[in-house]
Parts: sequence; structure tokens; C-alpha cells
Amino acid sequence: MQTNFSLAQLSNSDVKDANEIIRSCVHCGFCNATCPTYSLLGDELDGPRGRIYLIKEMLEANRAASETDVKHLDRCLSCLSCMTTCPSGVNYLHLIDHGRRHIEKTYERKFKDRLARKLLGRVLPSKGLFKLALLFSTISRIFGPLLPKQYQKMLRLASNINIKNKVLTPQTYEAVGTAKYRVGILTGCVQDHLNPRINHSTIRLLNRHGCDVVLLSGVNCCGAINWHLGQEELALKHIKNNIQSWFDSNKLKKLDAIISNMSGCGTMVKDYGHILRHDVEFGILAAKISGLSVDISEFIHRVGIKDSHLKKRIRVAYQSACSLQHGQRIHREPIKLLNACGFEVVLPKNGHICCGSAGTYNILEYAIAEQLGAKKLRSLEECSPDVIASGNLGCIMQLKNATGGIKQIPIVHSVELLDWATGGPRPLSMNKNLGNLS
Repeated sequence: MQTNFSLAQLSNSDVKDANEIIRSCVHCGFCNATCPTYSLLGDELDGPRGRIYLIKEMLEANRAASETDVKHLDRCLSCLSCMTTCPSGVNYLHLIDHGRRHIEKTYERKFKDRLARKLLGRVLPSKGLFKLALLFSTISRIFGPLLPKQYQKMLRLASNINIKNKVLTPQTYEAVGTAKYRVGILTGCVQDHLNPRINHSTIRLLNRHGCDVVLLSGVNCCGAINWHLGQEELALKHIKNNIQSWFDSNKLKKLDAIISNMSGCGTMVKDYGHILRHDVEFGILAAKISGLSVDISEFIHRVGIKDSHLKKRIRVAYQSACSLQHGQRIHREPIKLLNACGFEVVLPKNGHICCGSAGTYNILEYAIAEQLGAKKLRSLEECSPDVIASGNLGCIMQLKNATGGIKQIPIVHSVELLDWATGGPRPLSMNKNLGNLS
């Protein structure tokens, strides 16, 4: 795709990178074939190719974002299915993020939208504020119908919370037997409170596979929420804080990996090196941290899964999170692990299409998200599974809250199944549904 940036514009490193990404696009349209919003809305501007044109025109003209730009860029899920499909290797992820930062710097949103985005950007990354918000949501649920739809959605997403495990405390969780590895872990800024069982399962699984697991008090939100909202300053604060904490721990004693069990977080940490590539102080450290970052399924697949204790074959419909299959190109590893443990894994039709969760998308763009969630749930139910598994809490919550479901199928994190199969407790939501299977 031809561009017309001036030399002065290209002296800006972000604009220079955007120019190279745009020029790599041959506008073939393959991306539109796998874009969830294009398939729903049928508008060229609601597909990756159209959004690339919008960003190109906006940056070339060096102008403030228009209402049209904002409307169509906001509708992008950042599911990155287009990147998996693209034959030209267009790095749409970095381009759409640049477009969003430009919007936040140049466009004045309506007050209610500014308030919603500011609340999300402040509350979700803060474990303390998020805990208070959950408490408030319980108290205020009675007033839900009186609130704007975005806030009704926030309350509804919190309605399925049923915490049975305590939040993990920063310390070193020692390996069972001889330690072969020392790994850091990112527990997720909201996952700790929404479903701490996932983190407990992750640590048990890692301990059982010879890992000392280090949970540092200084490591907090990965920065993804703020980054994808265009809130650059807040995102960089989180990113640099985490890099410094992990690097200090690595200097003290070598880390073999930094584990994430929320695929959106993992995708973000793997991109730290790119985000801070021009930062004199943190650039090299960021690249090292990104190099250590692995998804839990990626790491366990690498070291080899232990023998399964299951005595009955269970049919698992696997929902491959977009940030895992498209963002990190990890798709076969979780399936292979589940199969190795004795589960029968089935995949839904159009498994590459997003469920509509996408970070804060299911709150800010709730109408589109609800359509995608309902379609995804139906496709999973058609597999006639005993249980649905995904590698990302956002997908799990989206499916639990999806409308149109006709069956009460338990929905769990895939790590909970791997933990159970190798000696851990049965996932709580499966107790009543599947009985005693191991």
C-alpha cells in the first residue's frame, strides 16, 4: 500500500514504524474473511483493511481523529485473527495500538465514555480498587436497571463470581521433590479476585513438574488494559515496574521463565521488548523479559506432562483464546496436553473467531460482544462436551455470561483440567455435573 508521509513525519519513530506496517499491506482482503466485526457488520471500515486505511489517512494528514475514525477503531477487538490470515505479514497489532494512542491524544470523547474508560483504566489494573469495586457491585446490583448499559454490563460480569480460594500471597512456592526450574509468575490483576482457583491450579501444576514458583510483591498489572485503551502513560508505568521487579529477581537468582495463565497478559509481556525498543533505560531489559515470557501450556508442553490419574474419558470442547492462538501462535500445545492426560478434545466450528471478550471490549462495545459470545457458546454446545475449557479468564467469563445457552456445561480454565488430571483437586464447577471421575 502506497504512503505519503513527509520526511519530517518519518523522523518520529512511531510514525516510521506505522509507515512500514502500512506499506506491507497489499490490500488483498484476506483479513476481512476472518474478522469478527466485518462478518457481523459487513462494513469495509469494520474490517482490518478498512481500519488500516483510516489510520493511514489520519496519520498522513497529521490531524486529530474524527468521529468516523473512533467509531470503527473502537469496534476492533484486537483478536488478531487477521494477522494469522494475512499472507503479507502485516503487523496489525502494533498499527491498531498506535491508532488508539493517537485517538486518546487528539479526540475528545463524550463525558460518559471518558468516565467509563477512565474507570476501567484505573480500577481493573489495581487489585485494591478492583476488590472494592466488586464489593460495590454486590451492593448496587439492585440499582442496575437504572444505570447506563455499560455499567449494567460491568455488574452482570461480576454476577457469576464465587470465590472459594484465597488470593495467593507473594512468596516462593517450592517444587515437589528436586527443583529443576525457577520461574516467575504473573497472576493477573483481576484473576486473583475473580477466580483465584486458576492461580492455585497453575502453581500446583508447576510445583508438580519440578518448578520453584516465585510470586513477587512488586509485579502487578501487565499494562495491557491501559495500553489497548490508548492510555500510554499508565501502561508504561505498569510495564516498567514489572520489568524492574523481574529483572531484580533474575539478578538475585536466575529465572528460567516468566509464566502467564491469562493469555492476554502473556501476549502483552511478550511485546514488552517492542514497546520499549527505543527506551534507553529499559529497552534491553524489556527484550530480556519478553524472551523469558511463556504461557503455562507452552511451558508444560516444553517440559513434558506427567502421567494422568483420570479413570474416565471426558469430552472437552476447547475454546482457543484469540490472544493465545493469534497473539502468541499457541494452539496445538494445550490440545496436545489435554489429549496426553486422557481427555477427548473437540474443537468448535469457526474456532478462530473471537468470543467477544477482548479485555474491556465486552463492556465498551457490549452489543457486538454479546452477539459474538452467543455464537461462540452455540458452537461449543454443538460439540456435545462434558466441559468447556479455555486458556483465558476473559473468555471463560464471557461464555458464562453469554445468552442463548441451552445447557449447563461447566466452563473452566484448561490449567484446572491439567492440574486435576495430574493429581490436583477436581475443578469446583465440575462437582455436580460430572460426579467422581478420578
